[in-house]
Amino acid sequence: MEDSVQIRCTRCKNVFRDRAKRLQNGYSRQCPSCEIVLFFDEDSHDANIKRAMRTARRARKELRESEGVSTRRAAGVPRQYSGRSASNSRGIEDDSDD
Repeated sequence: MEDSVQIRCTRCKNVFRDRAKRLQNGYSRQCPSCEIVLFFDEDSHDANIKRAMRTARRARKELRESEGVSTRRAAGVPRQYSGRSASNSRGIEDDSDD
């Protein structure tokens, strides 16, 4: 799962990446090429900032959903029956009557 978002600088138009978890209201970041400080806000007038914020929100949502699926599996929530036992995946009989 991709957790970084492309950001287009408003001044130099270069594209760089930052983590989706960081891109929230009030976050600021310096452009690596022209060193202007970009302020990230949902209500920004800049279309590049709005696009980055929207993409980051979508990426965070997808990450939460994928983490939810993995934690449910780790907690032992059963998956659909696939025809084989999870503990005996090769179909070998277990003779533990000894």
